[in-house]
Amino acid sequence: QVQLAESGGGLVQAGGSLRLSCAASGLIYRLNVMGWHRQAPGKQRSLVATITTGGSTNYADSVKGRFTISRDNAKNTVYLQMNNLKADDTAVYYCIAVDREKTSWGTGTLVTVSS
Repeated sequence: QVQLAESGGGLVQAGGSLRLSCAASGLIYRLNVMGWHRQAPGKQRSLVATITTGGSTNYADSVKGRFTISRDNAKNTVYLQMNNLKADDTAVYYCIAVDREKTSWGTGTLVTVSS
């Protein structure tokens, strides 16, 4: 079992920045993919960004150019640097990790962007 612990959420004004972190622990073989999804109030959960062990990244169109995903493989940790935040970015952000084709989810961290 892989456990994920997110941190870094909070309240920020529009145009501001936040950095989310997610550390994986437990019985880890190889976290081929780590990333972030988010769920805004009244909306379905959706992909924000993912990154592979080799550093290949994928972003939702809505965050391209504003968010940057990175990871520290030695620490089994993934980061999400969020710049130029908008009110539409308000959501609960969930960390994910894929290990041996099984996806684990964190409990989420709330990001609130005030306009």
